[in-house]
Amino acid sequence: MKQAPTPGTIQAIHDQPFPDLVRRAMECHHQHWNPREIQFCVLDALRTGNCSEDCAYCAQSAHHTTELKPNPLKEEASVLAGALQAKAAGATRYCMATSGRALREGPDFEHVLGIVRAVSDLGMEPCVSLGLINSAQARRLKAAGCAIYNHNLDSSRLVYERIVSTHTFDERLATIRAVRDAGLQVCCGGILGLGESVNDRIHFLHELASLDPVPDAIPINILVPIPGTPLEGMPPVPPLEVIRVIATTRILFPTSRIRLAAGRSSLGPEAQALAFLCGANSIFTGEKLLTTPGSEVDSDQALLRNLGMHSEGRVG
Repeated sequence: MKQAPTPGTIQAIHDQPFPDLVRRAMECHHQHWNPREIQFCVLDALRTGNCSEDCAYCAQSAHHTTELKPNPLKEEASVLAGALQAKAAGATRYCMATSGRALREGPDFEHVLGIVRAVSDLGMEPCVSLGLINSAQARRLKAAGCAIYNHNLDSSRLVYERIVSTHTFDERLATIRAVRDAGLQVCCGGILGLGESVNDRIHFLHELASLDPVPDAIPINILVPIPGTPLEGMPPVPPLEVIRVIATTRILFPTSRIRLAAGRSSLGPEAQALAFLCGANSIFTGEKLLTTPGSEVDSDQALLRNLGMHSEGRVG
């Protein structure tokens, strides 16, 4: 078992002069990845709303009064149509999420297993996020062709306990262990802008670095304040603070995918380009990410062309 870096070591990386931080992150990125290539992922909401959990940032919680209209589980044909469209647009990973604490055993879980098989048959990497799952469920997902499971820690343990009361940080860690034990890749990241301090961000990265092994993919979300949620009035995160976290993450996790996820459009094209230089090499593309705005595929392809970059599997 590799010894995780201490919070003090992570803080020293994060706080170094910006030119040094960027240079070090770029060197690390060039060593392990093609710096001109970005993985395109598409996120599909299989079921939305009526969630029993009280996550303070989420429009889908039944504890909050938002404009979101709940929807039941999608039909397989509808999901496959979206997956085919995503594949044609250059996406290699199709991510599917359901609202709720956990996906109920029985017909609902079997339905999702069927969708996973169908998406896998298209030659795409199926990724799912179904809330808390156990080892047996994780093994069934693996057998169905699921490649990766997303389950974010969101932030440091102390921040998490302030924004969620209906489940615990340790329950999240237990799901991650079950996923890893089943042989699935782990996608695990967090959200910036929850009211956390820099110290909280350091401890969040320490939690990720303490996972054994570390996550295969690390999504970095930027809070999109949603009216009706407890965090609707949170101020925006300064872009350079986001870049510092991305660069630090690349240095700490040289072989992990780093994905710009929700809130990416708040960075603007210049800050996104800087994020790519500092090690972000995956994005969610598409006009909607579950309940928040995304970015059109054509706009993302145009941005990459302007940078002399391309999406994975495409050249030029």
